[in-house]
Amino acid sequence: MGESTVNRRDFLRKTGTGALAAGVGARVSRPRLARAAMKKLRILQWVHFVPAYDEWFNKQWIKEWGQKNDTDVTVDNIGLAGINARAAAEVSAQKGHDLFLFNWPPPSFEEQTVDMKDVYQELERKFGKPIDLAVKSTYNPKTKKYFAFSPSFTPDPVNYRQDLFGEVGMAGGPKTWDDVRKKGAEIKNKRKVPVGIGLANEIDTGMAMRTIMYGFGAHEQDAHGNLALNSKNTLEAIKFVKALFTETMTPEVFTWDASSNNRAMIAGTISLALNAISITRTAEKDNPDISKKIQLAKALRGPVRAIGLEHVMQCYVVWKFAENIDGAKKFLIDYTTNFNNAFRAGEFYDFPCFEKTVPDLKKAIAHDAKGQPPEKYQVLDDVLDWATNVGYPGYATAAIDEIFGTWVLNVMFAKAASGTVSPEAALHEADAACKRVFAKWKEKGLI
Repeated sequence: MGESTVNRRDFLRKTGTGALAAGVGARVSRPRLARAAMKKLRILQWVHFVPAYDEWFNKQWIKEWGQKNDTDVTVDNIGLAGINARAAAEVSAQKGHDLFLFNWPPPSFEEQTVDMKDVYQELERKFGKPIDLAVKSTYNPKTKKYFAFSPSFTPDPVNYRQDLFGEVGMAGGPKTWDDVRKKGAEIKNKRKVPVGIGLANEIDTGMAMRTIMYGFGAHEQDAHGNLALNSKNTLEAIKFVKALFTETMTPEVFTWDASSNNRAMIAGTISLALNAISITRTAEKDNPDISKKIQLAKALRGPVRAIGLEHVMQCYVVWKFAENIDGAKKFLIDYTTNFNNAFRAGEFYDFPCFEKTVPDLKKAIAHDAKGQPPEKYQVLDDVLDWATNVGYPGYATAAIDEIFGTWVLNVMFAKAASGTVSPEAALHEADAACKRVFAKWKEKGLI
């Protein structure tokens, strides 16, 4: 567990800079016929948590698109931990990829990106308005700029062990955070299997802690972008997390990385996690027996509301220094227009930000041949009723991005949960850090 001054870009630079060089990504291009006369498009993407997606995107989609558009398309895939370090390096060099995918809103890079308003307008003309989640994650209401474009997002349901919760009278899964605390404690005491929600400096912890906060009516900011962390609701959320850790978890969650809950759930060593369906999809392939036991639940209700976050927000930027800006924008328009194929290639991991691009979504997830049972994924058919953005109820601003990326809230909850400081002191420290961040970005004129 680090201090609140740890910067995500510094952290990722230390842990993820070697991701590209180490070969975790694939480099793919179309045949080199008449290469000198062809346009070029360079794309950076993460290594998708559902490998079938990268198979489709790298080996089929870009080749088909490249042939139709007389373009040599190159894709580099890197691990999640290397994304921000790579972005910072490209900005520093003012050279790199034409199209760059972040898996979270990147408003702190706004000054280096081109406005994506025209991409949104073209797709809105075809498919109607994008979902609010996409706009809140890629638009700056202060500068009136779309600093990124989001074709899709990933839901963040509750993954729980149906057999274990069934033993304590809740086979249908928890409905509230109080259910997790009470039944999680019963399972831990009876079966020695703890709840698995991270309290570390990593992305899943950041999402989980905000989900709890929002359910308790607490927020980093209000709907108008004003700092609102220091509240009674936030303090109650911190106290709840402290009790949740003490009663249902073990200290290993303080050192988790972004895939620790995936591994633990599939290994059968935790009873519940907040994560995308990458857990269940991996289990279907690698551990069918545990797959039958892991089921999904909607966002849990706190004292104020039932709410969840997107797990991954696919946010593409086009750098101002990109060599093929027009090609990058056209690629995004065509990719989103054909998103139905991406939705299926990713085995329902990525949901559309333009709903009409997957018109039969509810029907598709109502019966899945790999699901155990086949209707397992139907729980996600109303995800837009409960999924929201980082920065709720406001926008994902540069200040919110820095607070998320420097793990300010992760540290706040972890310090209180571990007993390092009191809940009141943890909140005071986090509020002071947030005030500094908000002042910095106000001075820059981006909030």
